[in-house]
Amino acid sequence: MAEKKKIGHSNELIYGAHAIIEVLKAKRRKVISIYTTKPLAKSWDRIQPYLNDKSINIQYVSRAILDRMAGTTDHNNILAWVTPFKYHTKPFDPQQKPLIIMLDAVQDVRNLGAILRSAYCTGVQGVVLCKTQSAPMTGAAFKASAGLAEYLDIYLAPSMHHAILEHKKAGYHFYMAALGGQNALETNYQKPACIVIGNEATGISKDIQALGTTIMLPQKTTEISYNASVAAGILLFLVSTKLSILS
Repeated sequence: MAEKKKIGHSNELIYGAHAIIEVLKAKRRKVISIYTTKPLAKSWDRIQPYLNDKSINIQYVSRAILDRMAGTTDHNNILAWVTPFKYHTKPFDPQQKPLIIMLDAVQDVRNLGAILRSAYCTGVQGVVLCKTQSAPMTGAAFKASAGLAEYLDIYLAPSMHHAILEHKKAGYHFYMAALGGQNALETNYQKPACIVIGNEATGISKDIQALGTTIMLPQKTTEISYNASVAAGILLFLVSTKLSILS
């Protein structure tokens, strides 16, 4: 059963030990209840030290029920209901976030999660998604981020074009990852910077590309490109290193 989620205000289901541990550690939102099996999931010993809130309801259910709740078998025998993810409500301040990333219609939730994980690891704390065209922050996306999405500020923009204009006005320099762009290794990046990653199949739309500098990672063929999350990880490491954000 495919997992579905709309961006809204209802409580959210997350799963996997790393995801649940990071929510408990970050304390940015409340864990309402945790579902696991008996005998306890192997990861329970890692989670238990963070269960200081006695109001968290622990329920023991069968593996089959966990499968149905998550819509997947990839939950490591532990799920949690949590209050909604808190999105950033306005464009980013370049003084506070000198490097951010925008995702132009990235559709795969696991790509989204992997990109968020790379963003956290490279010191990028600002992420821009589109309300109508982005993969949603489902449990699968959160698990793919190893729970590290919990520490990121994610701004939901009405459109990519609107988001770019807002952040250009704030002073950000835009670098669009696309085939045919200048060599990303040789590009002279400037702060504040924004990396834009496009849709897995179609890349960044031409009208968006025109709003910044197009860059490309060197590769042996022009017939196919890097996976979106792989390209994002490489570029974030490259740019954060060149801008001395990561050292």
